[in-house]
Amino acid sequence: MIADLYDNHNYLLQSKNITENEKSYIRETIEKKENMNDALVSMSLHRLSQYLHKHYEKRVIILLDEYDTSMQEAYVNGYWDELINFTRNLFNATFKTNTSLERAVMTGITRVGVAPSSLTSKEPRRVNEVGFHTRLIRASSSVQCQSVCSDLNNLMVVTTTSNEYETAFGFTEEEVFTTLEDYGYGSKKEMVKWWYDGFVFGKQKHIYNPWSIINFLKMKGKFDTYWENTSSNRSVSKLLQEGSNRLKSNFEILLKGDSIHCPIDEQIVYDQLDEDEDAVWSLMLASGYLKVLKYEQMDQISEDEEPLYELALTNQEVKRMFRKMVRGWFKKTKWDYNDFVKAMLCGNVEEMNEYMNLVSEQVFSNFDTGKGPSQRQPERFYHGFVLGLIVELSEKYWITSNRESGFGRYDVMIEPKDKAEDSIILEFKVFNAKKEHSLEETVQVALSQIEEKKYETELLVRGFKKEQIRKYGFAFEGKNVLIGEQEKEQ
Repeated sequence: MIADLYDNHNYLLQSKNITENEKSYIRETIEKKENMNDALVSMSLHRLSQYLHKHYEKRVIILLDEYDTSMQEAYVNGYWDELINFTRNLFNATFKTNTSLERAVMTGITRVGVAPSSLTSKEPRRVNEVGFHTRLIRASSSVQCQSVCSDLNNLMVVTTTSNEYETAFGFTEEEVFTTLEDYGYGSKKEMVKWWYDGFVFGKQKHIYNPWSIINFLKMKGKFDTYWENTSSNRSVSKLLQEGSNRLKSNFEILLKGDSIHCPIDEQIVYDQLDEDEDAVWSLMLASGYLKVLKYEQMDQISEDEEPLYELALTNQEVKRMFRKMVRGWFKKTKWDYNDFVKAMLCGNVEEMNEYMNLVSEQVFSNFDTGKGPSQRQPERFYHGFVLGLIVELSEKYWITSNRESGFGRYDVMIEPKDKAEDSIILEFKVFNAKKEHSLEETVQVALSQIEEKKYETELLVRGFKKEQIRKYGFAFEGKNVLIGEQEKEQ
């Protein structure tokens, strides 16, 4: 990429203001292509700036888009430390010690820290950082030290809460609706709004993702998830899949279209994501996957409390994108999760057991980070299982988990939107060698609990007949699973 950039400016080889030694460096850089070392690349933009400054006799403006994409890739693929050292050197040479720089504009989703020294710098250079979906907060010194941009001079941070450029982050609703009329899709305005609206910048609401709108028009009005397969998507997928039961429970809530309440730390530091699992919500907000419905003002809480944000998935495109992501978790196995769902809906317990035991080891592995004891495997499986149900059944069923009904909390309830269909109650139990002699006994314990706790009460109140309610008990021993069904009451 650096060689190509130099090649785009090969006219400098004819410049009267460039020395022969400098021209020789330009030629060598163009020819090196794949053979550049880190030291050469780190100084490449600095030196190109100098040559352009000499040629045009004006300081240069540098535009750096998605400056943190490489950091996200490094986090996902395990070469974080190596990349950060390189990036810090590159940015220092390009933006701090570069006397040929007039100004620079950097865009990304993660906010950078502002070093104390930069606030009083007299240097004439200026760097603007524009965040896609970040919020400005006070940065601690520890976070600043982690930042690859922490010692840049005169750093002006523009975030989504800033009024500057609030209409420049995406298309306004007026622009989108006018364009839809021009292209003959005026009748699809409300559907376009449902799919692609939801972003807020400064005081400007109803901002649309340009990439999605452009592709919608390019594909002749086809609604689809055009905004996916990004680095931030892969980072979020990794954190959610490896996260705790509490994290997955909150993700279940979001997938069902509801909102969650949590604190947000918008100073994201990638190498600390594994230490604070709630940081995934900050990353999702910064990436544009979540929107803030409301939040607590600082004067509404005590000094030792963090303000809570009410968050929901941004729009239909994002919701479908994450459902596709969950399906991808199960595609790593040798079976189709949908086959198990079909067997369950048909009441075929034999096939349910066959599918579940074929895949249980792989499913456990997908949701096993190695951070907890082996006896927690059923819990990890349980939450992944529920996410899979939500993805496969949410169009025709309401999926609820760990809700009170009767005298206790059922594990999973599957309620059809069509009252003519059967509803399903699932109870999960781990084999207890002190109380049970076999998985068959554990299944009966699960089924007995459904009856004793009267978990069907909620469904009966909603108008379902007893014969419409199917009940399954799941018994776990290590990675072995046994499923049994309670006979329907007639």
